[in-house]
Amino acid sequence: MKTLWQTMRGSLIFFVLAPLLMILEVYCDLYQPTLMADIIDIGVRNNDPAYILRVGGQMVFMAILGLIGGFGCLFFSAKSTAAAGGRLRQRLFDHIQTFSFREIDYFQPSTLITRLTNDVSQVQSLLLSSQRILVRAPLLCIGGLFMAYRLSPQLSVVFGITIPLVFVLALVVLTRANGIFKGMQEKLDNLNNVSRETLLGIRMIKAFVTENRQRQKFAQCNDDLRQWSIKAQRIMIILSPLVTLIINLSIIAILWFGGILVQYQLLEVGKIMAFITYILQVMHSLMMSMMIMTSISRAKASLDRINDVLAVKTALAENVIATQPQGYDLQFEHVYFKYHEHGAWVLEDISFTLKEGLRVGVIGPTGSGKSTLAALCARLYDVDDGKILLGGVDIKQLSQQKLSELVGVVLQENILFSGTVADNLRFGNQEADDELLKKALIASSFAEYATTEGLSHLVEQRGSNFSGGQKQRLTIARTLLKMPKILILDDASSALDFATEAALYKRLKTNQHGTTTIIIAQRINSIKDADLILVLEKGRLVAQGRHEVLLTHCPLYRTICASQLGEEALS
Repeated sequence: MKTLWQTMRGSLIFFVLAPLLMILEVYCDLYQPTLMADIIDIGVRNNDPAYILRVGGQMVFMAILGLIGGFGCLFFSAKSTAAAGGRLRQRLFDHIQTFSFREIDYFQPSTLITRLTNDVSQVQSLLLSSQRILVRAPLLCIGGLFMAYRLSPQLSVVFGITIPLVFVLALVVLTRANGIFKGMQEKLDNLNNVSRETLLGIRMIKAFVTENRQRQKFAQCNDDLRQWSIKAQRIMIILSPLVTLIINLSIIAILWFGGILVQYQLLEVGKIMAFITYILQVMHSLMMSMMIMTSISRAKASLDRINDVLAVKTALAENVIATQPQGYDLQFEHVYFKYHEHGAWVLEDISFTLKEGLRVGVIGPTGSGKSTLAALCARLYDVDDGKILLGGVDIKQLSQQKLSELVGVVLQENILFSGTVADNLRFGNQEADDELLKKALIASSFAEYATTEGLSHLVEQRGSNFSGGQKQRLTIARTLLKMPKILILDDASSALDFATEAALYKRLKTNQHGTTTIIIAQRINSIKDADLILVLEKGRLVAQGRHEVLLTHCPLYRTICASQLGEEALS
């Protein structure tokens, strides 16, 4: 409810006006049958055309007034609901942006997309219907009962039987439906996840000719969703025919007992007609109430899923202090880290110090924790134990904005956005002019795009029209525009040929003077000229030093070198 209130608060005036106008429409609807009964019992029975015209005019006036109320309610409810849905969607999106990599690992992108779109739409649909049906149905039901009782207390006994029957029926059905609607949303998550994976990996699927397997996988998820949808509809369709049966039996009872009352001159014919209209209004309002209860049941499942996301607090708690780093030395002090609470340690007891301006290489077997080390430097994750200091200050005590300005990371996954080359580069520095963009491209050995035409070159979604090496150089240029004090390249040149890679690191060494550069690589050639090399194995720092020293004192490093360069080259 707190989430709904915060969503509605910005359009509260519209949320108030819509129900008020609905009250006007309900009043007009309830007054019409009484006027009709007067026309029959007084005007027609007494053959009084003037009375019929006068009361008929009142009915026309009430109909127009009800139309104004209904239209106004629809207008304000639509306006308020659209605004509330937009705010909820924006709030959810903004909250997701605060997530650290740990929370992003927990929530799949497909389920976040579903919650941003389908689940918000379900809540928005509830808000729209609640301002109209949730107000109209109770008022119409209570007003109809009151007006019917005024016409004939004897016939009103029928309501004492029919209404409890309808409520019991609705309670049983909706209790069953609530769990099914939640299951439907989970099946929709699965379908979106398979669709996303298939579309993103369509080239790989075609390369391995596995279209049939993906079709079967999608068909299975689609069939699961279909079966759950059928299960939900099968429960809900029971309501309508049973309630219709109850309504028809009620009308038969009213005509039966009403006819007896007319026979004994205890009731007029016009009042029986009006009474039937009221019972139809009451039963119709109950039907609307059941439909809105269905919407509430489905929206509750969606709202719970939205609250699951909003309730998550980022693991990267801000604890900002006024102290500024004294220089930009990077220091790890007995750092431990694991991705999951009950998982194995990915990094264990890592300690080293990198002086400002050093060129550092990090190498080790696959799975030794090299990329994790890069993520911790940029505080994409928080350490589980130990400290990471920048200029003598714990990075937890620096704001994310400040740390982002000081540390630039080129991750293994090169993500580009649809737009132009210039648009993608300005992710690193929104204020950069074209000349600065060109310098960054040249520094990243991407000189062929360092022209006016190159900057305006279109980049398709995820950079699908660029090769792996082009994407790597473009992401490096984007990070260089931040002019960070610490530059981390996580396997950022793996798609480059040896000549381009050598030219890249030569330019970086020249242009990034004074910047601490950490190069995480698989190839010895990428790091052998570094001032310091860190060797990782199974999450532990097993050795550190220059290339020549490690060849002599670190068997693991020598083995890696021998496998790549050959034993003859080492000797």
